[in-house]
Amino acid sequence: MPQYRIDPFPDEAEFDQLWRRAWCAPPARPFAPILQRSLGHLGAFERDRLIAFVNIAWDGGIHAFILDLCTDPDFQRRGIGSELMRRAIALANDRGAKWLHVDFEPHLEVFYRACGFRPSAAGIMNLG
Repeated sequence: MPQYRIDPFPDEAEFDQLWRRAWCAPPARPFAPILQRSLGHLGAFERDRLIAFVNIAWDGGIHAFILDLCTDPDFQRRGIGSELMRRAIALANDRGAKWLHVDFEPHLEVFYRACGFRPSAAGIMNLG
């Protein structure tokens, strides 16, 4: 059973290892500066190995945003992502967020609905 930690601040090497396994690509940027500005983040660990992660970004007020939820492929389909989301929702609420947003690809809709998210109208613009 994994150990769940609030605000663990993994080092770049362990974050890089998880990111490459989960997303099949290196992280686009160092995460330490991002996590310092987050409302919170959570990690799941098997012994001392980071096996799953989620970041809760925020606007400094009442809106928080789920970002970068990922689980090492060797540990998927065990409820770890769902447990991270349950804990992230509670942490965002405990830290004062009133609204929690998430963007996701269509194939993840069932997962996020099971976590309690409902559809909403939104917009997105690619600035890159």
